Amino acid sequence: MTHAFKLRNDVAAWPPEKTVFPVAHVNLAVVAGDHPFHLSNAKAAQENWEKEIAANPALFDGRMVFQHRLSVSEQAVKGEAYVTPFSTFMWWRKQAERSGGFHVFAFPVAVSSDGAIIAIRMAEHTANPGQVYCAAGSMDENDIVDGHCDIEGNMRREVMEETGLDLGDAVAEPGYYATHENLSVTLFRIFRFPWTAEEMLTRIRAHMLVDHEKEIDDAVAIRSADPAAHRYSAAMPPILAWFFGRQE
Repeated sequence: MTHAFKLRNDVAAWPPEKTVFPVAHVNLAVVAGDHPFHLSNAKAAQENWEKEIAANPALFDGRMVFQHRLSVSEQAVKGEAYVTPFSTFMWWRKQAERSGGFHVFAFPVAVSSDGAIIAIRMAEHTANPGQVYCAAGSMDENDIVDGHCDIEGNMRREVMEETGLDLGDAVAEPGYYATHENLSVTLFRIFRFPWTAEEMLTRIRAHMLVDHEKEIDDAVAIRSADPAAHRYSAAMPPILAWFFGRQE
């Protein structure tokens, strides 16, 4: 993979923040070694992690895919990442002026047969307590296939773990879209399920009863772009505005 794209210099050339744009191709490589941000911030990240787990002992310092280089356009989202401790990512995302890395998140946007977006609300013991967003999770070592991020595999796994729903039961709209803010990029795809919103919520709540991880504390049906309807994650309002705007 070429190293021609740079950390921040290309960001000004990306599509505008908080807008939604189509993405024709995704190529996210994962390379061996340690992320430079991790190497230069190990002490600060560890000190911050000790504070994080003191406040929330349920947090787990697993390993996730964290981008080092990233190029974003309608033609392609192309990057190079390292597998990095979650504690390092938690430190990075707390910075008001982020630098040294990028977070790429894959969102499967689950849509009911009656046109609602079905999202989840994260439980209090998670890293995003109370936030409402599409069932999803950061890519990790389980999502690396032949040295590249398996976006579809990540989405299938996370939706199944958190909701019990199988993306194989849905019809996927062709193509990916993206939105970004503060060096966090959300890649998303629309998945249309054959069940009503109420039927999907019932299925998810039944799964919650047997889910040992208890990552979510409820599921919600979203029927408007109102950004104040729930405590949304930062990525959700642009997606909702785009999705419900195209229904008009």
